[in-house]
Amino acid sequence: MKDYFKLEENNTTVKTEIIAGVTTFITMAYIIFVNPQILGQAGMNGKGLMFGDVAKAGLTVANDPIIGSVFVATVLSAIIGTLVMGLVANVPFAQAAGMGMNAFFTFYVVGAAKYSWKAALAAVFICGLINIFITVTKIRIAIVNAIPESLKNAIGAGIGLFIALIGFKEAGIVASDAATLVKFGDIRNPGTLLAVFGLILTTALMVKRVKGSILLGIIATTIVGVIAQAFFGAKLNIFLPESFNIVSLPPSLSHTFLKLDFTQLFSAKTGILTAITIIVSFSLVDTFDTIGTFIGTGAKTGMFDEKNDVPKKGMFPRKIDKALFADATATSIGALLGTSNVTTYVESAAGISEGGRTGLTSVVVAICFFLALFLSPLVGIVPAQATAPALIIVGVLMISSIMRIDFDNFEEALPAFLTLVMMPFTYSIANGIAAGFIFYTIVKIVKGKAKEVHPIMYIFAILFILKFALQV
Repeated sequence: MKDYFKLEENNTTVKTEIIAGVTTFITMAYIIFVNPQILGQAGMNGKGLMFGDVAKAGLTVANDPIIGSVFVATVLSAIIGTLVMGLVANVPFAQAAGMGMNAFFTFYVVGAAKYSWKAALAAVFICGLINIFITVTKIRIAIVNAIPESLKNAIGAGIGLFIALIGFKEAGIVASDAATLVKFGDIRNPGTLLAVFGLILTTALMVKRVKGSILLGIIATTIVGVIAQAFFGAKLNIFLPESFNIVSLPPSLSHTFLKLDFTQLFSAKTGILTAITIIVSFSLVDTFDTIGTFIGTGAKTGMFDEKNDVPKKGMFPRKIDKALFADATATSIGALLGTSNVTTYVESAAGISEGGRTGLTSVVVAICFFLALFLSPLVGIVPAQATAPALIIVGVLMISSIMRIDFDNFEEALPAFLTLVMMPFTYSIANGIAAGFIFYTIVKIVKGKAKEVHPIMYIFAILFILKFALQV
């Protein structure tokens, strides 16, 4: 094991790698609670309910076959993706269904664009294939290099706002209003009070820098909710079975496995250009998130550095290619199993901060996810009010990239601002990316700096203009 993972060469030990792996798992384990809840609202449930009705109906991993299947798909894709990262790339990063991408899957692709969840899985699968191709051919890095830093940072921050808005809505803190579009929710509602409690608790844990703060917040909020409903009669729509074992065999995967629908994805009714836009959006956001995680985290440790191979500005070390390939393959595998884009988790930084330096850390994370497969009854009682604070907190963590945008330079500020605000205001990540690309190109042309814009940016800008013009 020391030879395979090159532990001595990376100045680490088996004990350190195990501790790092467990730490990473604890910080990202919330996804096994959150992902089935979010994708369940895309109609991935036995009753085909959408957007909020899932929680109201009390559908959970424990009592709904399709949500249970999403749970298994979420865990299995994390296991496979993380094992590939560890065994092939030998880097200490973990993978799982990405926050933001699952929201885009549910609330835009299925909700706004009116695709079925099976067609959405087909889009995710194609996104994975595209990412594999553009990774192997170096196009993926070329695309990233073509997009200005201001827009990359704005996309991350915009997704943070989008996720936070979903969290506030699920918590009942923000509600719809016919006159003002949105308003402050009914804070006296038991569900809203529970979510506020969860948000306060998770915030306190984060401020105290407690490892696994988000996961601990979800667990504690669930316990409080169960007590409030069981002993005080609070109407929280938490599923409380008469009896269940904490450990059981995993639910069946058959309800989501290989359920991709390519026919509806590319049908004339939904629009081929819309399908292309969705696939491109999946691919771009996944790419930005992954590259940012690798470079941002790797820069602190030097794990991607190679002797006599110091990358020039805009380029990346050769060693990162295997990690990018592992990330790309995980998305297609996840779609086949039945979940949204699988991506590299920035929470991997928690394990790296504990000394994790090799793929052994990732293998330990995968083992932890495997054990979680047998805890589905425990996952089944987690209500939406317990996971909503996690969405808000993740939104806070993602919006930090806004600090790297030069808002004193209007040329950079306007496109970045439109990217940032159009995501939550139009309830669409794709619209935010499109607005940013289009206006960045326009601003540079007007300024007489057309040559500074990469040809790839012009291609995407034209495609997005056609999308808006054709209303697809």
